[in-house]
Amino acid sequence: MRVVTINGQNHKGSTYHIGRMLAEKLCDGDEIEEIFLPRDFPYFCTGCSQCFLKSENLCPHYEALKPLVEKLDRAQVMIFTTPVYVYHATGSMKAFLDHFGYRWMIHRPEESMFHKQAVCLSTAAGAGMSKANKDIKDSLDFWGVAKTYCWGIAVAATNWQSVSQQKRRKIERAVAVLERKIRAHEGRVKPSPKTKAMFYLFRSFAKRPGWNQADADYWKQKGWTDKVRPWNHKS
Repeated sequence: MRVVTINGQNHKGSTYHIGRMLAEKLCDGDEIEEIFLPRDFPYFCTGCSQCFLKSENLCPHYEALKPLVEKLDRAQVMIFTTPVYVYHATGSMKAFLDHFGYRWMIHRPEESMFHKQAVCLSTAAGAGMSKANKDIKDSLDFWGVAKTYCWGIAVAATNWQSVSQQKRRKIERAVAVLERKIRAHEGRVKPSPKTKAMFYLFRSFAKRPGWNQADADYWKQKGWTDKVRPWNHKS
C-alpha cells in the first residue's frame, strides 16, 4: 500500500511519530513518502488566481509544488499530521492546502482522489484536535477524497519522549483501529453520498454557459458533464 505523510511541522514530535506509526503498519518502509512543512514547501499563496482562471502551471510556486503533488497522486493513503497551534492546524499546513484551491470540485478535481483514503491526525498538550483536523478535512472533502478518518489526542506533553506509557498504549490501540479500517476499504473505497452530491452540484455549474473556460473544458474532457463518473474510472 503506497502511503504519503504530510507533516505540518519540520520536527519529529508526537504528531509525526503517530503518523509514522500508522504508515509503517500499512506498508513497507520503502512505500512511504514524506513531506515536511514548511521545509519542503515554505511558500504562501499570492492570490493571483492564475490556477483557477487558466492553469495551475502558472502558479509562481508551481515548480516547488509539482513534486509534492506527484507524491499525493501516487499514494493510495494520505496521512496529514498537525500539532494544534492556537486551536487550529499549523500555518504551514494551511499555506500548503491554499495552493490546491484549483483542485476543489468547483474547479478541476483530480480523478484519483475519488479512490483514495486519507487520515487527519492531530495532537495537543490539551485541546483543539477536532478543529485542527477540520481545517484539513474541509479541503479533502472538496478534493473529492473518497474516505477520510480524523483522530486526535491530548498527549499532555510537549515532545514525544515525555508522552506517558499509558498514553502511548492508547495511541497504539487507536492506530491499530485506523489500520483495520483502512485495510477493510483497500481497493474498493467509494465516495460518500455527500461527496457525490457535491460532484453533481458542481457538474451543473460546469455545464452552464459562460462558466470559467478552463474548468468547463476540464470537465468536458473528462466526460463528467456527460455520463462518466470519476469514482467508476480509476486514473
